[in-house]
Amino acid sequence: MKGNRSRTCIILLQCILISGTVVWAIEPVSTTLLVGAGAAALGKTIFRYLFEACEERWVHLNATGLKHDLHTKLFGQHVATQVIIKAVTGFMSNENPKKPLVLSLHGWTGTGKNFVSQLIAENIYQKGMSSSFVHLFTATAHFPHEKHIETYKTQLQEWIRGNVSICARSMFVFDEMDKMHPGLIDGIKPYLDFYDNLNGVSYRQAIFIFLSNAGGENIVQVALNFWKDGRERYDIQLKDLETALSLSVFNNRNSGFWHTSLIDKNLVDFFVPFLPLEYRHIVQCGLAEMAAKGHVPDREVVEMMAQELNYFPKEERVFSMQGCKVISSRLDFYI
Repeated sequence: MKGNRSRTCIILLQCILISGTVVWAIEPVSTTLLVGAGAAALGKTIFRYLFEACEERWVHLNATGLKHDLHTKLFGQHVATQVIIKAVTGFMSNENPKKPLVLSLHGWTGTGKNFVSQLIAENIYQKGMSSSFVHLFTATAHFPHEKHIETYKTQLQEWIRGNVSICARSMFVFDEMDKMHPGLIDGIKPYLDFYDNLNGVSYRQAIFIFLSNAGGENIVQVALNFWKDGRERYDIQLKDLETALSLSVFNNRNSGFWHTSLIDKNLVDFFVPFLPLEYRHIVQCGLAEMAAKGHVPDREVVEMMAQELNYFPKEERVFSMQGCKVISSRLDFYI
């Protein structure tokens, strides 16, 4: 029914967009004027306006928006912010990249990995994570049984091939890589490599993002060492973390990256570390969450909530054990 209605709109009807609602109305102009090239052009324009297509109107990097969002909405992650901005803007401005962009985001739960993938999607795709060109896979939901790993590999290859064929600028997000069965992700290795095309399909404009808790202990240890040495958190740089992080993930039997050729062949462009959050960052998250819920941010309320969360080392209470992930539900108790 909806398909017939859309086709009718293209030839005989006028589509009026009022407050986000499509209203269907008879075009008062004589239908004779709508026949031929004029009708086709009108129909094409209307279709592109209303329905997502793989073209600049729907898929285009807002570099200024991405930079602003990372600096104002992501708290306590100066290293990740720097890397993401350079990696994404550099890749998207390259009209002929040699390979897809592959980012691997690592850190404890609640440090902002999922949030960053969402910000990237929102600043590239008009419809954000709801875009038909953004695809999210969760290990426990999509690949739950180890005995079916070969089937999963085949399905995953077909899904990626099919969707990149539709839109070269597709984005694939793999969550819970630390719960992914080792070897599964190697099934898509050819799509991440330096090939002009595979069977007529080019993957060089696609984006792959892996999210994982694996390697979090190494990141925490670096942050602890800096704190114990009296050094500033902002002095931590990517070079302090990346090598140790990639090695720990590669050698972690409980990681989807265990002995994967993606790391062995250097196909991951950046291992992006997410640092453990401090009390001040939890407060920032709380204030932002209050605003998002439609409340006037109240620092006293947020600090009351933040003080009752768990921190480590136990005596000094420097780093949050839960991060920002629990804040939305916790705040409801205090508001």
